[in-house]
Parts: sequence; structure tokens; C-alpha cells
Amino acid sequence: MEAYCVKCKVKRTIKDPQPTWTKTGTPATKGVCPVCGTGLYKMGRTAAHQGLEPPVVEKKARARANKRHGKLVIVESPAKARTLSRYLGKGYRVRASVGHVRDLLRSQLSVDVEGDFQPKYRVPNEKRQVVKELKQEAAKAEEVYLATDPDREGEAIAWHLLEAADIDEERARRVVFHEITRNAIAEAFKSPRGIDMKLVDAQQARRILDRLVGYNLSPLLWSKVRSRLSAGRVQSVALRLVVEREREIRDFKPEEYWSIDGEFLHPEKPPAFVARLIKVGGDAVKIGDESAARALMERLKGAKYAVREVRRSQRERKPQAPFTTSTLQQSASRRLGFTARRTMAVAQQLYEGIELGSGEAVGLITYMRTDSVAVSSQAQQEARRVIAALYGQEYLPAKPPIYRPRSKRAQEAHEAIRPTSVARKPSDLKDDLSRDQFRLYQLIWSRFVASQMRPAIYDTLRVEVIGHGRGEEYIFRVSASSLRFPGFLKVYKDVRNGLNGKPSRDDELQTNMNRLPDLRQGDPLQLQRLIPEQHFTQPPPRFTDATLIRALEEHGIGRPSTYAPILTTLLNRGYVERKEKRLYPTEIGELVNDLLVEHFPGVVDVGFTAKMEERLDEIASGSRRWVEVVRQFYEPFAQQLERAREVMPEARAEPEKIDRPCPRCGKDLVIRHGRFGKFIGCSDFPTCRYTEPWLERIGVLCPQCGGELVERRTRKGRVFFGCENYPECDFSSWKRPLPEPCPNCQGLLVVENREHARCTQCDRRYERKALEKAEGSVA
Repeated sequence: MEAYCVKCKVKRTIKDPQPTWTKTGTPATKGVCPVCGTGLYKMGRTAAHQGLEPPVVEKKARARANKRHGKLVIVESPAKARTLSRYLGKGYRVRASVGHVRDLLRSQLSVDVEGDFQPKYRVPNEKRQVVKELKQEAAKAEEVYLATDPDREGEAIAWHLLEAADIDEERARRVVFHEITRNAIAEAFKSPRGIDMKLVDAQQARRILDRLVGYNLSPLLWSKVRSRLSAGRVQSVALRLVVEREREIRDFKPEEYWSIDGEFLHPEKPPAFVARLIKVGGDAVKIGDESAARALMERLKGAKYAVREVRRSQRERKPQAPFTTSTLQQSASRRLGFTARRTMAVAQQLYEGIELGSGEAVGLITYMRTDSVAVSSQAQQEARRVIAALYGQEYLPAKPPIYRPRSKRAQEAHEAIRPTSVARKPSDLKDDLSRDQFRLYQLIWSRFVASQMRPAIYDTLRVEVIGHGRGEEYIFRVSASSLRFPGFLKVYKDVRNGLNGKPSRDDELQTNMNRLPDLRQGDPLQLQRLIPEQHFTQPPPRFTDATLIRALEEHGIGRPSTYAPILTTLLNRGYVERKEKRLYPTEIGELVNDLLVEHFPGVVDVGFTAKMEERLDEIASGSRRWVEVVRQFYEPFAQQLERAREVMPEARAEPEKIDRPCPRCGKDLVIRHGRFGKFIGCSDFPTCRYTEPWLERIGVLCPQCGGELVERRTRKGRVFFGCENYPECDFSSWKRPLPEPCPNCQGLLVVENREHARCTQCDRRYERKALEKAEGSVA
């Protein structure tokens, strides 16, 4: 063990080291310099401290304690501080910490792996003034209320504030509320509590685990692959899901199969209707190719047909539970086109408070980082009153519904995401909200109100047609339904089957039911025609933001607060690209994934990562010690790390040449990777430092000047498309241009959605599949 000798002015190995404690109870080691005999002192816990009891530290009463007055409230954000200050009124001073006030040092591991993984925290330079001011404010206050967010991270921030601002535990009060409303704030301040160290330990364990993984694996990737790469305990598992899905798609071999529909007519009961062949000779139909389909059709043509069964019934479609963080991000992605990060940013604004027409800032939704679907009885009763007033008593169920969480690890002490007052209808707030705020609030309001309504009721009809011919029996079936009672659909319709203007499955079934004749069992039918159709099995779809978040949640990976940062990190590191809302792994993403899977199978194992989340939950409940959990992870991880440093091969990719000489020195230009992504540089770097931006060409000509259109990004990372000749040409489009010209006016077509394209000149809309077929036939 070494310490700095003030006389020798270098570090020396401590002679006769003795474990000791400072006056404040901090572990340290003292000894002497082996060269000059000067006393040496080193802070930090060592194995020698094991079993020793630290001294009891009595905090000195402050000399001016009798002069303290007022109450200080500390929250994370200025917006939240403004809202709370209006509710609390005189006697309270509300200040914002602007997020975390302490963290592990960025320049080093900051975790003592030999001393029970004790973390080394410091106040970042940019937060020192904030902490100084909070410390001064806290010294004057009779009571200090720590009103940070009601989750583990918020609990940890409260504890760090306590430590960094030197707040006496006797004066500290922890208040927790899940919505920023006058009543919720008043109730929270009536029953403050102390810091829950079990929650702090769980968050601290997560932070330390992430640091141990990130600060050990990232330098390994720098030395073996290239600089500026990173690896993370949860991020790398998410990357693995994306890479493995992409490889499933590449390796997928489509299989051909055919279906046969029959059009039947009752002689006295038009119109004709279409049913699908489902059985031949008592077995489920399987048609592998066109020849088999043609042979079967020949047999079907000679059969005699009649109605085998007509079954009428009703079915209920129940509403979905109120939003959790995961389901909100998924629905906002599907319905509004929001990324997870954008969803959480807007939700944070709605939670912290919006200034309404009355001039008062009001929190419009409950806390948006939650995996619970629980709802308070007061919110349910208010929702029932609003539903009865807006839609009528017939839309109310006999009892308020109770929803069960999908996740076993859901924290039932929290609530689902809901409006703080259902009486605030979206239409009433439209003038006070931005477009994004209004759309997200409308989504949350509609989902919550719908969750408290009666199920939708459908009349269903199933008709089976039987045919006999050549000693075989053929069964055709058609099913349909019509909406009898809309129930919750009056407020909230699921769009998963109705994207991009396509009719939902329920709309299709309702249309079919209206077209079916009034048939009875035994009615004779005439076969009008047979309709064969070729199909191919489809590969699994690529992940979107929504489906990746759903996969993470289903596997038990991460927490509600981590879903958006995971996606952001994958995109920012260049491991994943988002194209038309689909996630594609990049070449470097696949390379990093393969190295981690081969050399650190446990770290990037889905099951292992989910198990770690369970252990973090056990720390939060008090059934495990955080040091034990971290040690069980780190010991095998350290062995894998040591072996990987020796055997992991270097996989450095040579810079890609672009077949263009450097305008300064004539050497080849190559594609390089920097802090902000790809750029073009000279192959003779550092002798020649010529660079130019990388332009992602999309193979479409600019409609204004004939230059090539390229993919660009705004400062916030949003993709748009502009001309390579900018600023001489100012053409730009948020929507991706297509190479096919408009069939009507030869103008520029852009992607409207996955199914359709639109012309920027004549505004006509086209199906993209039809355009692709037309292009293929011309070729």
C-alpha cells in the first residue's frame, strides 16, 4: 500500500501500516515512510479494518442552531420547484439540485474492489456552486425536506443531498408523492419519513455494477477494436437482442404455402360469401406448392356443398390496464411516432407542472417512471363520475376494475400513469399545452378513462361449409363479428391492427358479418369459384423502439427509468441505426456483440441479467446485502476479464477507402470514426489533418438543383434529408425521399409511412408495394 510522502514528494510504500479511523468515523491507514520516517496516512477501507468497530461519532451541535428558521424543500428540477413553491406557500423555501449532486469520479473506476466495493463519490465541478448554495440554505433551516422522485434513484439523490450538503439527519425529512397536486403535496408533508437506506443500497449496487462492467470492458474494446466504444451491463444485452434478431432475419428461408378460398351462394339467399378451406378428410389443410393446390381444386370442384354449422354468440373485449412506463413508450411510438426519449421528456413536463390559463402551475399526470398498474380508489371514483357525465351510466362497470401487473417485480406501492384529475379533459387544456404535450396527455387520459369502462361487446358469427366428393370431406369456415356495445372503445381504440390507414381486424370482421346471408344448418350451397393464393412464411420483424422495450420488459431486463437511456446509448454509440422506425445493428455493433458473447457470456446473457434485477429487488426489500450481491458478480467477472485481456483477438477494422484523393496531399481519403460519428479524413493522418463531413447518400436527386440528396442530422440527432449542395441549395425534407418518380407528374416521392408514399409536387398518395412492382416491370 502506498501513500504520498510530503518530505520525499513521491509516493512510498507504507511501513508498519496500522488500520485506524478519522474523527468522523472514516476508515484510514497510518504508518511511516521507509526512507525518511515521515508519518504517512492513506484514506480508505482495507482488509485490516474487517472486524474492527468504528468509533461512535457524535455530531456537534451547531452554535447557531437556535437561530434557524423556516423550512427548506429540495427537489431535482427547477420546474418542479416552481410548482411546489406555489402549493407550499410562506414558510417554505423550495430549491432545485438540478439532478444528481454526487457521483463516482469519471477519471477512474472509483470502486474499491478490495475494500468491500466501497464507492468513491465526489461533487462534480459543475455542481459545486449548487451544492454550496444548498449547504448554506440548509444551515439556516429548521427542517429540510428532501422531495426527490419516488423511486430508487430519487431515494439515492436524497441521500447524496444529505451527505453533500452536510444536512443533519435530525433535521432531514423525506417526502414522497406520486403526483404534483395540492392535495398530494399536503398529504406527503403531513407524513414525512427518513431515508430508506435499503432503496439507496439497491440503487448504489446498480450503479457500482454498471461501473465495474463499463469501466473494465470499455478499455478492453478500445485496445482490441477501436477507441470511443463502450459496453454496459444492460446496454450490451439489449444490443445482443437486436443483433440476434437481425441474424434470424438473414438466416430465414421462406417456405411456400397456399390457401384456397371458396365463394358460395345460396340459391334463395344472396349475396355470395367467401370461406377459407381449413380441413380435408378430417385433417388440417396443408398445401405446399401450386401443383398440389391445382390438384386439390380439381377435387373440390366436383363436390356437393351445404351449411354444416351456424354458430352465433357474443364475446367481450376488455379494456387494457392504465399505462406503465413501458406501455406508454410503446403506445407513444405506435400512435404518435415518439421515440422513448421524447416520450419521457414530454411526460416529465406534464408531471412537473404546466401553467394553465388560471396562472397556476399544475402537475397533469402522476409519476411517469413506474411498472405498476395500481390505481387509487379516489382516482377511480373521480373517473366513474366523469364517465357517467360524458358517456352515460351504461358505460360504467358494476365495480371499479382491478388490474394485475405483467411484471413480477412491479412496485405496487406506486401507481400507474394517469391524469391527476380526470375532470381535466384534453380538449379543455389544448390552448395551454404544446402539440407534443397535448397529444401525450390525450393518450394518457384516454387510456386511463377507457381502463375504468365496461368491455366492448361483439356479436359473433361462425359459418362452416361441408363438401363431399370422391370419398373426401372438405370443411370451409368463415367467421365474423359486429360491434353490439362499444364500451371502452368509445374512448380508446387500439391501433396495433389499424396502422397507416389500414382497417383494423374488427372493422374487417364487421364488414364480413354485414355481407353474410341469413343461413341455416343444412342449407344447400353452390360453389361459384375457387380462389387460390400463394403465400410465403415471413421472418420475424426487426425491433422498433416499442417492441425492443416490450422485449426488455418481458425478459425482466432493466427498470422503467432505464428503457429510454438504453436505446439512446445504442444509437449514440453507433451500435444500432434507426431506419424507418426499425432498429438495424451496424457492423461495429455486431463485432462488439460477438466479442462480448464469446468472452463474457454471463454478462450479456438475458437470463443472468434478469436474475441480477431480482437480486437488486431483494436488496431493496432488505433480504440481501448489496456488498454480497456485487461480490458474487464481480469475482467470476474479474476472472473472465483477465482471460479476455490475454486471449481476445484484435479486431481492428482498416479504414474504408472512398476512391478519392485528398485535396491537400493527394493520398487516399478514408472513412474514420470520431466522437460525433463518421467523417472523412486523410489516410496520412496525423501528417495531413484534412477532414470533411460524411454525407450519407441515398441515391435520389434533388428536385431543385439536380444534386444528390444526403441524410443529415439536427443538433438534437433528428434525421432529415437535404441537398449535398447546401447552402447554395436549401431543399430539405423530414420524410425519406424515394428513387421512383411520381407516376402522375414525375415529381419527388417521399415515404409517408410503411405502406404509402406521397408526391411532394401533386400531393397524390400511392401504395409503396404497387410502386415497387411497377418499377420492377419497367426494368
